[in-house]
Amino acid sequence: MAKLVDKEGDWDFHLRSLSANARDSTAASDPASDPYILQSVKKIYDICKEAMSEDLVTRAYPHINKLFHRSVVALPQSQTSNGLLLLTILQFFLDFGEMVLHDADPSLRTFFRSCLSREFADPRVAEATLDFLNLNKIKLINVYPTLLPQFFPLLLKLIAWNGEKLEEKFQSVLPAMMSNGSFLPLFPSLTDLPILVVALEKVERSSGTLLGSSIASIQKSAAPEMLLALMDEAYTGSTIEDRSGDSGSEDSNSIDVADPVFLDLLKDENDGLVERHWTSPGMTAALQAAINSSQSDRLKQALNMTPRFLSLYFAVALRDINDSLVCALIPIVMSRNSTIFPDKTFAFEVRKRLSDFLLAAFQGSPHFIALLKKPIVDRLGEAYDSPIKTELALHLCWAIGEHGGGGASHKDVARELFESLELLLYENLSTSRLGLSHETGFESNGTNSRKSSQVRLLSFVITAVAKLATFHTELLPRAQVALAKVARSRGTDKRVWQRACDYLGLLNEPAISLSILGPSIGNVKNPGTVNWTEGGSKMVAHVPFYILAGQEGPPFHDFSFSDIFPCHDGSLSKASTKKS
Repeated sequence: MAKLVDKEGDWDFHLRSLSANARDSTAASDPASDPYILQSVKKIYDICKEAMSEDLVTRAYPHINKLFHRSVVALPQSQTSNGLLLLTILQFFLDFGEMVLHDADPSLRTFFRSCLSREFADPRVAEATLDFLNLNKIKLINVYPTLLPQFFPLLLKLIAWNGEKLEEKFQSVLPAMMSNGSFLPLFPSLTDLPILVVALEKVERSSGTLLGSSIASIQKSAAPEMLLALMDEAYTGSTIEDRSGDSGSEDSNSIDVADPVFLDLLKDENDGLVERHWTSPGMTAALQAAINSSQSDRLKQALNMTPRFLSLYFAVALRDINDSLVCALIPIVMSRNSTIFPDKTFAFEVRKRLSDFLLAAFQGSPHFIALLKKPIVDRLGEAYDSPIKTELALHLCWAIGEHGGGGASHKDVARELFESLELLLYENLSTSRLGLSHETGFESNGTNSRKSSQVRLLSFVITAVAKLATFHTELLPRAQVALAKVARSRGTDKRVWQRACDYLGLLNEPAISLSILGPSIGNVKNPGTVNWTEGGSKMVAHVPFYILAGQEGPPFHDFSFSDIFPCHDGSLSKASTKKS
């Protein structure tokens, strides 16, 4: 009984505190300046939560709703952080909104636009925001499904600025940011998290602390000095002179204040997939300038976090996102493979995740290869532009061969892809002269690396040609001609030549070729083919001996394939193995 009386006393006291705050002239213009107002709101919320009394909620709601609106109005002039107070009020709205018929959606959006855009750099507000989103994640997804996908750029600024200490909490929220409208634009924004850090740090150096000022509103100003300095230094690699003195000359590299790259990086809301001008000379210089300068702790943390965020993004994409969006993402991933923040470790980790996603997407949906024939052919045509593009072509060649150019129902596409591989092979066969030079020791490391990359690519191309011909038998004669040209060429690297000879021999044995070069899943059960899934119950002798041979020189056995594999009529030929 005494405890109930105490709670009633607390209730009345804290409710009067809200009323007093509204009447006080100073507090009315800046409610958060009252150090006790947050505790009063928290106490009222706790009492309502414990009692679950509609009467108490109804009595408290008018005061709390007015406090919310007064705090929002005071934000532009407030000298105090309002984030914690507004988050507590939002929790009240979410939990008790149905009792008082309050739709929390406008209040949530107001918080993001008016408060979090100004206070995302405050570590207490940032952590409290992620705690709030994680606590209410299920309700936000079910009742307000467009909220987090709309404001994901603002949440990326939050994690970019506050770093790894909030990484785990951010990762819990990240899947909720992915929807049909945000899935595609979220990928480049995640990939460019280090660039976002560079931009935010320059904003801070140019205009002071990020707390209390909305970058979104700064962007709309006429031509602030901060923006000019930011764009000129971060995006052209040059430095603007102090404008307080005499600026006699104009910088020919300066970019207009409405530079789309800058506006896209620092926006707060998702407005769709924006074309980022990474191929522009300004952006190229900016990336080079960023890597040449010393890295801050905040940038180092972003470089560490981004690959992990991408891993989660791709895992959710393959599990939950519909096929049409995943298919639309693949060309974007391929185009961004060569435009990544130029830190070696970071670029390696990111590209590894990009290639893993591409291969996993093609594995789960082989028909994507047929749907994306044109961008794939375009990437194959760029195979020798740079080592980075060569590596991408390697993965695409493997996917084409492994999945039969999209499957048995896509014969026309498979033929066109085969022709592209054939062209790639013929164009480089006579000119590459791979591995012939005896002056390798006198060549630069770059040349050796380029030759090694070419050897790997041609090996993958040959494998893809053989696999396509195995899957689509109408391509078999052309594949044999192509492989024969490689085998007869005296200017071919030994490794490429050996692979061509091996595959040429395999294609003469259709059953063995289908067993080895055929698709790993969905293989047609033809006479003489090997079911590799039964390998655990078979002896080693069931596997063709030449597959196991890794030694140089003649084999230590003498046999024909018909001796160890069933004939087409199902009968077994008599084994006649002769050991040498």
